This record gives sequence, structure tokens and C-alpha cells, in this order.
Amino acid sequence: MSSTRAVQAHVLGKVYGDTVAVDDLCLQVDQGEVFGFLGPNGAGKTTSVKMLLGLVHPTSGEARLLGIPCSDPASRRQVGFLPEHFRFQEWMRATEFLEAHGRLCGMARSDCQSRGSELLELVGLGYAAQRRLAAFSKGMLQRIGLAQALMHRPRLVFLDEPTSGLDPLGRRMVRDVISELAAEGVTVFLNSHLLGEVEATCTRVAFIKSGRVVATESLTEISQTCSRVTVEVGTLSPGLEAELRALRPEAVCDPEGRLHVRVADKREIGELVDWLVNRRVPVFAVLPQGPTLEDLFVEVMSKGDAE
Repeated sequence: MSSTRAVQAHVLGKVYGDTVAVDDLCLQVDQGEVFGFLGPNGAGKTTSVKMLLGLVHPTSGEARLLGIPCSDPASRRQVGFLPEHFRFQEWMRATEFLEAHGRLCGMARSDCQSRGSELLELVGLGYAAQRRLAAFSKGMLQRIGLAQALMHRPRLVFLDEPTSGLDPLGRRMVRDVISELAAEGVTVFLNSHLLGEVEATCTRVAFIKSGRVVATESLTEISQTCSRVTVEVGTLSPGLEAELRALRPEAVCDPEGRLHVRVADKREIGELVDWLVNRRVPVFAVLPQGPTLEDLFVEVMSKGDAE
């Protein structure tokens, strides 16, 4: 396998007794990429991440982080991790907690103190620097968990449900942090059930089902496609509406005068507008819309069922 990738997995598998948790997992994540890892409950996401991080020994296959085999502890020296279910040292103050994690990563004490202060401000916890974690709310623990994952300036960060327990402002903060990491060339491997968060931050996503990656899609390319269009029009006569339905059986005209039509590409939008204008139907607005990540998730998972 090439050493230029941030994450590589080749036919990685894990079997527990008679249960196949992960089956021939193949992944390639480029350095500097924000990569989403999506799938239904029980699809094998958590087991896959644990194998990549060396927390679970694979039954078969191989994987590398930043070019180093995952079986080698050195593969994790430049990796940060925020697990979904965490238990932190509640007796520690916020500054002590971050310093402890920094020291575990080999950072000098002076660097830990300056880096810890920087990260507490970044995640909005500067005011709680001297509070013990026992007094933190779930959202505050989620924030400081993100800070500890970034403490040693990793080149690759695994975030498992990083916005769990956060309010809208907290979710916005996480998105901003991920954007800053991407701008600095840090690779982010994101696992989240909140598809809107993935859609807002990731450049590419992989869909896993029954332990296998069933599709990998570029969200940048998806955002440039058009799957439907809403056209604000004047009143359609019954005759014109019947003619339109004969041409576009899926077309829906709502009571507010909005026409909703599925299209294969943007060329069809022009044809639709020309059809309306040639019949002297006033066109007030044309609003192209691409498929959402939720649409794509349902489509990919349903296709897997059909196959």
C-alpha cells in the first residue's frame, strides 16, 4: 500500500465467534481530507475505527495510518481521537487534564500549558480552566474532549460523534474547528449520525453496511449536481397543467404556484423554462436543488437491500 495516504485499509476484517463485524473493509483517505464515515447502527463503524486505532486486533487484512502499519504503536503518535463514549478523569481541573494528555504525548510542560490555554479558548471553555471535570455538563465534556484530541497537534484526527450533547452554538464551533484543521492540512476522519453536520464539513464520504463499504462519494461533486427544481410560476390553466403532467408525470404544482419537478441535469431546467415561456406562463423564480446527503444515504442503503 502507498505511504502517501492518511488512512488505508485493505480487506480489513473482524470476526467475533460466528459474527462478522467487519468484512473486507477497503478505505483510502487522502491527507488533508475531511472524510465522513456513515452507516446504520450495527454496520461496523465503531469496530472499523477501533481496528484503525490499534484498539482491536483485526482477524484479516491490513491497515496503515500516515503510512505506518496500524499494528505499530508509532502509527498513533500523530493521531488524535475523540471517542463517542468517553470517561475522563473527573477529579482533574481542565488545565490539569489537558496537560496530562499532552505529557502522555511527549510534550514539554511549558508547551502543554500554552497549548492547553489556546485550546480552551478555541472550544469556548476559557472561563472554566480551573474547574474540575466533575462539575462539567455533557456539552462541556464534549468540548474538552475535542481539545484533548488536538492537544499534541496531530496530523490525523478521528472524531466519533463530536457534536453529541452540544447545542447549536457548540455544533457550529465544532464545524469551525474542523474547517480550521482542514485549512492547516490536518486530516479529519468523522463518524456522525447527524448527516447535516457531515454534509457541512466533509469533502468525501464512505457508506458502510454489514461491515462493507458499499459506496464512496464526493460531496463536492454532489453539490454541483441538480436533481430537482422549484419554479415559481403564474397560474396554470387546467389544460396546461394536463399537458405538463403528460410531459412530466412526476411534476407537482402546489397551491402557492410553485412547480416541483425532478430533473436529470441542468439542461432539463432550461427546457422546462422554455416550455413555460413559450406558453406564456409567467416565470418568477427558478430554484435548482441538488440531492441532500440524506437522500444519498437512503438511496445507497436501499440499493444495498435490493442487491
